[in-house]
Amino acid sequence: MKAMLRPAFELDGITLPVSSIHPIRQIKPSDHAFGKYRSVVASIREVGLIEPLIVHPQKGSRGVYLLLDGHMRLKALNELGRTEAFCLVAKDDDAFTYNDKVNRLSIIQEHAMIVRAIDNGVTPDQISKALNIDPAKVRSRVNLLDGIDAEAVDILKDKPIAAAALRLFRKAKPVRQIDMAHLMVSGSNYTAAYAEALVIGTPADLLLGGSKVKKTHGISEEEISRMEKEMEALERDYRLYQDQFGENSLHLNAAQRYVKRLLENTKIKRFFTNRYPELLEEFQELAALESL
Repeated sequence: MKAMLRPAFELDGITLPVSSIHPIRQIKPSDHAFGKYRSVVASIREVGLIEPLIVHPQKGSRGVYLLLDGHMRLKALNELGRTEAFCLVAKDDDAFTYNDKVNRLSIIQEHAMIVRAIDNGVTPDQISKALNIDPAKVRSRVNLLDGIDAEAVDILKDKPIAAAALRLFRKAKPVRQIDMAHLMVSGSNYTAAYAEALVIGTPADLLLGGSKVKKTHGISEEEISRMEKEMEALERDYRLYQDQFGENSLHLNAAQRYVKRLLENTKIKRFFTNRYPELLEEFQELAALESL
């Protein structure tokens, strides 16, 4: 017999006064994601609220709702003087699940969205206003993947790679770009500094034009040659330990999924909240990790 799936929220959304929505936490400049706040404000100002707020009725207070997801959007609505917001009403008082299921937009996914928007007639100036970024930056995002191999892009499409790191890929030939993408994923390191190290450690015949990258930090040819050999050894080590790393990651991911399932159990979560709140906080941080 098939189990019936129960919707997590009311199927019909409602428009609520902003004053009736109470946040369960405060957005502060020290928060990790606060850098995106100005973009949220600009987006709501230009095109309105796209993603509904997730709320739950507060027990014992008629007409008052607790905000489960959308704290940055609510803060932006208040700043812009908006008096109403479209919301989805959750059936359970569970803020963890909504925040845990958020998938952050990678720069490659952002590039695809910008290109699609421009293809549909949206101008770079309109996009820059909606995202609160410089028009020149929008145009640079359009050309972000020029000179980068499609297979390397596919490997990194959902990874948090930096734009500066992607630009460094253009210095290498396609076969090396694919190799660099695999190494970044293996090491969970997507910084420009790591990309530069990979380029420096690339043999000349795998660089475009066959010439080495110009350095301005006083690195000698001997040091570059030694770095190449060390990078080759490091890449061999990565491949040797991939199987072991995969097995360990599987065990860790299984443990993380188990903790997530525990936290999805209302009774267990209530028990930890009442008896061991400090352990609950640790479990929530573990379950919220995007990578182990």
